Amino acid sequence: QVQLVESGGGLVQAGDSLRVSCSASGLTFSRYTMGWFRQAPGKERVFVAHFTWNGYTYYADPVKGRFTISRDNALNTVYLQMNSLKPEDTAVYYCAARGHAATQYVYWGQGTQVTVSS
Repeated sequence: QVQLVESGGGLVQAGDSLRVSCSASGLTFSRYTMGWFRQAPGKERVFVAHFTWNGYTYYADPVKGRFTISRDNALNTVYLQMNSLKPEDTAVYYCAARGHAATQYVYWGQGTQVTVSS
């Protein structure tokens, strides 16, 4: 059974940094592209960043230069380092996994809340 468990969310002030983590189990982690998404109140869930199974990263425009995604295949964990946080970054952050040959994310975590106060 595949499980993705996010942690590290919290309440911070604008300009602060925060790192959220996602620990995966029940899958061959190194063969999965891992992504981060977020959902702000009253809005749809949107893509934030991904780290492909073969080592490539990609970021949504609103977070480029501020957020960094990384992964540790030995620990089955993906991270999202968030710097220079803004109130508009407030959202529930979800990690997700898709197989190396897949186009859709099939496994999702339960989310972790990140709140940025002004």
